[in-house]
Amino acid sequence: MINPGLSSLFIFLVFVASLLAVEAKKAFRAVLFMSLAGLLTAVIFVLWKAPDVAMTEAAIGAGFTTFLFLMALNRIRGKEK
Repeated sequence: MINPGLSSLFIFLVFVASLLAVEAKKAFRAVLFMSLAGLLTAVIFVLWKAPDVAMTEAAIGAGFTTFLFLMALNRIRGKEK
């Protein structure tokens, strides 16, 4: 059975991480908070007994997307110099 209190806690943490990503002054921190929100979402899917969706969210939502954003930031900063 799913523990609603634990799920609610992780949903709140995703909300906080998302707000921090939106309010971050530096793009790098925004990307890190976005990645944290994706990882916490993957944990929620594990709690909801959907491991296939959790693995996809962790790999694509948190891993690959974070990698793409960091590469884009690196390329933008390289052109600014």
